[in-house]
Amino acid sequence: MIFGKHATLAVLRAQNAPQKVNKIFLQHGLHNDAMTEVVQIARQQHLVIQDAPKTKLDDLADNGNHQGIVLTVTPFAYTELSDLLQLLQNKQELPFFVILDNLNDPHNFGSILRTADAVGVNGIIIPKRRSVGVTSVVAKTSTGAIEHLPIVRVTNLVQTIKELKERGIWIFGTDMQGTDYQKWNAKGAVALVIGNEGKGLSPLVKKQVDQMLTIPMVGHVQSLNASVAAGVLLYQALRSRSTN
Repeated sequence: MIFGKHATLAVLRAQNAPQKVNKIFLQHGLHNDAMTEVVQIARQQHLVIQDAPKTKLDDLADNGNHQGIVLTVTPFAYTELSDLLQLLQNKQELPFFVILDNLNDPHNFGSILRTADAVGVNGIIIPKRRSVGVTSVVAKTSTGAIEHLPIVRVTNLVQTIKELKERGIWIFGTDMQGTDYQKWNAKGAVALVIGNEGKGLSPLVKKQVDQMLTIPMVGHVQSLNASVAAGVLLYQALRSRSTN
């Protein structure tokens, strides 16, 4: 399920929308600019539209904030790491990845996707187990970023990081003890690892990190929400990668 106006419009504007969207449910009696645009695009692409009561949409969206629009779509298509690396090589782009180490909160995942897209990250890597995958909540929170960012799901995160290092990609992690993030030189081929909301980086992943980054804190709380920390670090990366 995809729900909410921003996530819906991002899906409908994608080139593969006719192959991806099964049906569009619109809340009966609700009219606004977003719904008008959804109807226009759907008719152009000959997609199935169905009026439905709010209770039906509430059920489909698991009581999420659907804003009167719910899509049923084909399962999310994850990208193979080898395909993503080959694509970047063909485009002569240096990898700029975010690796999520057992992130569990779909809202954090969606927020990180949104920020990653904004700063030019060209791939997200997540583990298959003990980690949130792409869900309806992730799609809505990302406000459509999942339509533009390749997401790779791997069996063994440690082995994947080793493979990335063998390909010349520098791995950066976050920790209470490390280099001030403002000194981070993020030029070149890099990957930033964001850890679990409560436990941070897992010990085996931490061993593979080339450099630890820390965000100085002067208040009483000595940790940041995962998506907030990712946002701070990713914009430092953008600043670093944008300067000569």
